[in-house]
Amino acid sequence: MPHAPIFVFDAYGTLFDIHAPASRLAARLGPMGERMSEIWRTKQLEYTWVHAAAGEPATFWDLTERSLDYAIASTGLVIDDRTRADLLDAYRDLDAYPEVGAVLDRLAAAGARLAILSNGDPDMLERAVDSAGLAGCFAYVLSVADAGTFKPVPAVYRLAVEAFDRPPGDIVFCSSNRWDIAGAHAFGFETVWVNRMARPDEYPGHPPNRIVSSLDGVLMPEG
Repeated sequence: MPHAPIFVFDAYGTLFDIHAPASRLAARLGPMGERMSEIWRTKQLEYTWVHAAAGEPATFWDLTERSLDYAIASTGLVIDDRTRADLLDAYRDLDAYPEVGAVLDRLAAAGARLAILSNGDPDMLERAVDSAGLAGCFAYVLSVADAGTFKPVPAVYRLAVEAFDRPPGDIVFCSSNRWDIAGAHAFGFETVWVNRMARPDEYPGHPPNRIVSSLDGVLMPEG
């Protein structure tokens, strides 16, 4: 009897709009808000890589706060404590991209088993899934906390293999982060790069199996 297909999704930037906090508070942040949001994300990821390389534990939430403070300082924004707190609250309750709910529903209706595999802390992911109205969509919501490190360390991707008890080649991994796709490809997953920003490919040695411009593309037949 054939196995049900398995789709594993990155969370931040793939399912959830990481720039939603700055968009919601655009009137308070002014013209540098968008740039601040970009730096916030860049530094958040950079900090995870440093901690993973150094073997130093950290929570994703602590790194999210630290990277926000750096982004504020580096752009010269003058932000009061309330606005900082509101940005962080908004990060806890990120918007899902518009197509996400329908795509997950269609995959589930077709018999697929779904999971999240994310750098996020367990409580962050639970709240994000609930606030986006995606509770009940996933067989597993997997956090790097169970591996004690961050992507793209192989131990993180192994969490999905262990959860589903299937080899890497049986798992389709979807992420908007090209470096994440490279790590997943090296681990042995089938990969789908959700290239929302139409960015050039920077990891030709670890090519995605497919490239799509939004999560809708996951539903399209290959070829």
